[in-house]
Formats: sequence, structure tokens, C-alpha cells
Amino acid sequence: MNPLLQACAWLYDQPWATAIRESEVSFPAIETLHVLSLMVMVGTIAIVDLRILGLVLRREPADQISAALLPATWVGFALMATTGAALFAAEAIDMYVNPAFRWKLALLAVAGANMVIFHFTRYRRRSRWSSSLALPWSARTAAALSLATWSAVIIAGRAIAYFHHHS
Repeated sequence: MNPLLQACAWLYDQPWATAIRESEVSFPAIETLHVLSLMVMVGTIAIVDLRILGLVLRREPADQISAALLPATWVGFALMATTGAALFAAEAIDMYVNPAFRWKLALLAVAGANMVIFHFTRYRRRSRWSSSLALPWSARTAAALSLATWSAVIIAGRAIAYFHHHS
């Protein structure tokens, strides 16, 4: 058995993962919190991305919108990551072979890389954005990629159920 599958089997067999998986309340409650936290995180990111693209809140400085929403984005991310890890543990073996889950992970990596690159490059010069309606093309490109990848993450996440096989 390959080491990654072994790790998934070990995680799947943990008593707390079994408790989540076998509970009529825990799994649906954690999944609901996962979806709600995803809404907060992706919703706040989408508002910033749409502002960067000049499609919403055009009179508001993009850097101020971003600064105001960033704390909610991080709270959403923390809850989403925590609940996602719990859901994964409860179904680790099934997720290991689920193609939609693999796509979701790959898309999360793209979305994360886009965010890191954006925040360490163009976003550092955001103070210059306040006076400009048309933001730099690199910022707009990053915003469009962000919207596309987060949308694809959500689609892949939803598709997991259609490739789901119970062990």
C-alpha cells in the first residue's frame, strides 16, 4: 500500500473520525459549517476581486475594501480549513480515490498560489490604487483568476458527492 493511502487509512481509522462519520448529527453539522465558512471566505474574496475588476463599489478605494474584509476572509478560511480537515478525516479513504476531490485540492493549490503571488507582489503597492478606477492589469488578472479558481473549487467540491463511494 502506498504511503499516502496508508496515511488516509490511519486517519480514517481514528476514533474521532469514525465518530464524525457515524454520527447522524456531527457530519451534517460540520459540513454545514464548512459551506457557511466557505461562503464567508469566498464571498469576501469575490467582493474584493469584483472591486479590483471595477465591477462593483467603484467609488470606494479597493485597498480600503480589502482591508475591511480581510479579517472576515481569514475567519472564514480558518473555519473552512478546520471543518474541511474533519470532513476529510471522516472519509479519507473515499476521498483518496475521488477524482473530484483531487481536482478540488489541485484548484485550491492554484487559488492559494494566486493569492500568495498577488499579496507579495501587486498588492504591496495597493496604496497607489485609491486614486485610480482602472487598477493595474496584473491586479485585474489576479482578480479574474481568483474568481475563476474559487468558482471551480466550489464546483469540484460539490462534484465530490457524485463520485462518492462508501467503503
